[in-house]
Amino acid sequence: MKYLVFILSFFFLQVTGVAQQKNYDLVIVGGTPGGIMTAIAAAREGKNSVILERTAYIGGLPANGLGATDIATRDATTGLFREFVDRVKQYYIDTYGLDSKQVKMCSDGYHFEPSVGARVFDDMLAGYKNKITILRMRQFDADPRNVDRTDDRIVAIRILNRGTKQIETYTGRVFVDATYEGDLGAAAKVPFRIGREGKDEFGEPGAGQVYKYWAGPEQDCSTFEPDNAVQAYNYRLCLTNNPTNRVPIKKPENYNRKEYLSMIEDVWTGRTTNAKMLGVTPEIMEENRQNIKAGNVSTLPGDIWGIARLTNIVHVPNMKTDANNQHDAFLSTDLPEENWPWPTSGWDWRDRFAERLKDYILGLFWFAQNDKELPKHFRQACLEWGLAKDEYIDNEYFPRQVYVREGRRFEGEYFFTANDALPITPGKRPPLHKNSITASHYALDSHAVRKREAGKVHLDGFLSYATAVYTVPFGVIVPQKTDNLLIPVPVSGSHIGFSTLRMEPCWMAMGEAAGIAASLAIDTNCKIKNVEMEALQNKLIEQKSTLIYFCDVDINDPDFAMVQYMGLRGYLPDWHARLHDTVCEETAILWKALSQADIKKGSNRRDVLKTIYKNLK
Repeated sequence: MKYLVFILSFFFLQVTGVAQQKNYDLVIVGGTPGGIMTAIAAAREGKNSVILERTAYIGGLPANGLGATDIATRDATTGLFREFVDRVKQYYIDTYGLDSKQVKMCSDGYHFEPSVGARVFDDMLAGYKNKITILRMRQFDADPRNVDRTDDRIVAIRILNRGTKQIETYTGRVFVDATYEGDLGAAAKVPFRIGREGKDEFGEPGAGQVYKYWAGPEQDCSTFEPDNAVQAYNYRLCLTNNPTNRVPIKKPENYNRKEYLSMIEDVWTGRTTNAKMLGVTPEIMEENRQNIKAGNVSTLPGDIWGIARLTNIVHVPNMKTDANNQHDAFLSTDLPEENWPWPTSGWDWRDRFAERLKDYILGLFWFAQNDKELPKHFRQACLEWGLAKDEYIDNEYFPRQVYVREGRRFEGEYFFTANDALPITPGKRPPLHKNSITASHYALDSHAVRKREAGKVHLDGFLSYATAVYTVPFGVIVPQKTDNLLIPVPVSGSHIGFSTLRMEPCWMAMGEAAGIAASLAIDTNCKIKNVEMEALQNKLIEQKSTLIYFCDVDINDPDFAMVQYMGLRGYLPDWHARLHDTVCEETAILWKALSQADIKKGSNRRDVLKTIYKNLK
C-alpha cells in the first residue's frame, strides 16, 4: 500500500509539477536575519517553522559583507541580536585566543568577517533542527495567484523550487514576509509605498528631493517634493591588502570606461561632497592639483587618498574590510537610479541588475587601479587592495546578496516616520510607544537616488540626520487587513522613517518579536493584531530584549525587567532610571498620579518602584 501511495504521489508530481508540503506553524519567506530570528524565537515557544530562501545561502547582508554593525547605541538593541553578537565574539576568542588581535578587531562581536556571520547564524539555527526547516532555492514570486486566502487569512502560498522547477505549496497558521523586497505582503495585497514622501506629508527632515553636503547644510535647490525614487543599492565588499589572501580585481567583461571618467578630475583636484568643501576655492583646488602632480597625496580637507576614496572602509578581523559606499564621493559603489524598478520587478529583472551592479563595481575598482589618466601614485595605492580569497569562494570572491536598502514599505497598524525617532524636545526622548517591541538607534540615513548632476554639491537624497534612541511600536510589523501575516523586514513606514528601522540589528529584533507574536496568536487563536501586548512584552523581556533604553540599567541588572515595565508605563521618562537616588518632589507627583499610591519624597527610588511594580503585576 505504501509503495502504491509513493507511485501515485510521484505520478502527481510529474503531471502537475506541484509538490504538496506539510503544514507548519510559521511559513517564513526569506532567509534574512529578520526571518532567521523569527524562526528561532518561535522555536523557543515550541512552534515549528519553515524558512523558504530563494538562494543557496541564508543570512542576508551580515553573511554577505555587512560586518560593521549599523547601530549607534549598542545597548539599545539586545535580545537575539545580542546573542548573535556575543557568539561572534566567542568565535574569535575560541579560534584565536582572548588576547588576540582578531578579538580586538571584532569590537566585542560587532565587527566580523562574512564567513563568520554565516557560521554564527548556522550555529544559532543548529540548536532547533527539530523545529526549524530551512529550504533553499525556493523562489516566491509576488503574484496574488501564489497566495490562497480565506477571508482575511492566508491559507497557503506557492513557491518555485528552482532546482526541480516544480511548484510547491506551503500551508501554515502564520505567514511571515522576511524579504528585503516585501514580495509576500505585496502578493497578499497589503498596501505599500515606494519612493519618497514629500516634506509636507509628515514634516520630516530630509523628506522629498534634498541636496546637501555630507555632514553639511541643505542646499537652496532642494524642493522637498515627493517622487518615486528609490535609494541606491550596492554590495558590501570584503577587501584585503594582505598579499597572501588577496585576489586581484579583474576587468569585467562589460567594462565601460565612460562611466567612471568624472572620477579623474575629482582625484586631481580633491573635490568631495563633504561639508569641508564649503571653504575650498578653485584656487585651492588648483594648488592641490599641482601638489599631486609633484607626487604628493591630496591635501584638501576631507579628501581621502587611495582605495578609501572609492569605498568607505571599516576594518574587520584578519586584515579584511566591510567596504561600503563612500559617503564623501560623487562616484562610489552605489549605482543610483538604475535600481528603481527592483522593489516591484520579477526575479529575472533583479538577477540582471545584480550582475550589472557587480560589473559596475568591479569596473570602478579596475578603473581606479589601472586608468592612466589617474595619478600613478593614486593607482598604486588602490592596487594594494583586492578581494579576500577565503570569502565567497564559489562566487568569484564576490558577495552573493545585493544590499537592498529599501524595497516596498507596507502600510501597517502603525506608520513609522522620522518624528518617531527624534526627541520631542532637545535632550529628551522621542515619542514613547507603550507597545514597544524593541528599542533601536541609528541615524535617519538614506543613500542617493540619482547620479551626479552638474552644479550639485552632492547626489540627490544622500543624507543623514541624527536621532535619539527610540522605541519601535508593534504595529510597524502588523498589516491592517491580513489576520495572520507579519512583516518584520519590509515594515510600515515612510522613506525617512524606514531609513533608520532598516538596520540589521533592528530587523533582527523585529523578527524576534514577530516569532513570539506569531506563537501567542497560535496559542490564543487570535488575530495577530489582537495579541495581548503585555504577554508579548513579558516574553521579550524574559529573552533580555530591551524595549526602552536606559543609560544606567542594562540587561544584566537584576531589576532590568522591572525597569522595562515601569519605563514603558511612563514612570521613568528620562534617560537614567537612577535607582540608587531618592524620590524628588517632581517624581513623587508623577508617580502618585500614575499609580494612585501615596509616594513619599525622599524614599529610595528602587524600593518605591518595586512596590508599585509588584502591585501592577
